Amino acid sequence: MRENRVRTLWAENLAAINGWLHIPSAWSAEVMAHQGWDSLTIDMQHGMMGMETAIQMLQAVSTTDVVPMARVNWNSPGDIMKLLDAGAYGIVCPMIETREECEAFVGACRFPPLGYRSLGPTRARVYAGEDYAERANDTVIALAMIETQKGYDNRDDIMSVEGLDGVFIGIGDLRLTMTGRAGLDASDAVLDAALDELLATAKRHGLVAGVFAAGPDHGIELIRRGYRIVSVMTDTAILGSAAAGMVDKVREGVG
Repeated sequence: MRENRVRTLWAENLAAINGWLHIPSAWSAEVMAHQGWDSLTIDMQHGMMGMETAIQMLQAVSTTDVVPMARVNWNSPGDIMKLLDAGAYGIVCPMIETREECEAFVGACRFPPLGYRSLGPTRARVYAGEDYAERANDTVIALAMIETQKGYDNRDDIMSVEGLDGVFIGIGDLRLTMTGRAGLDASDAVLDAALDELLATAKRHGLVAGVFAAGPDHGIELIRRGYRIVSVMTDTAILGSAAAGMVDKVREGVG
């Protein structure tokens, strides 16, 4: 079965630099895949794509050795299984708040006896290899998002679920539910303390922790703190920032 390079990085105690895809385009996904990311996550929750476009984006990412992942729009077993069948090597599931919700999520990612995923890896077998069914449970990544006060309060129960690989911290929602304020940086003392506690809890349970970063400098800070999969901006934000900077530079240049 094709190697999951994100797992390899984790085994070496290194961090994966993850890109985040909001734009519903196989072409933009292919361009992003050629920029040196360790992994790319197709965002089915806040991105603009549907399932068929997401599958085409997985195919585009597969023109490289970048690890293809997806965030599902909700804890829906059917969507999780379809994306895995389409070749996603990792699933990020939003808004996990209880142990029971995490068990349902992880179960959808694992073939029996570890879970209840239905056997039918249509494209995954083509992408990953003929032994996919035998090795997928050890290769596919399952990351539960903790991004609410309730999820934070239940962090130990969530992280004790067998078969879970790690947690992904949704800084925006977590900050909003904890403080009533929006924002992706960790400048708020309450959020900053929660990030440290979630990271420590993950380490206690032998899990990795991932997180969103507002930009490259923030990403460096989070990796140095111990986060092992860090998403730096989104394709939409990168495009907008680069375009705005170029326009501003030309306007300044011509007065």
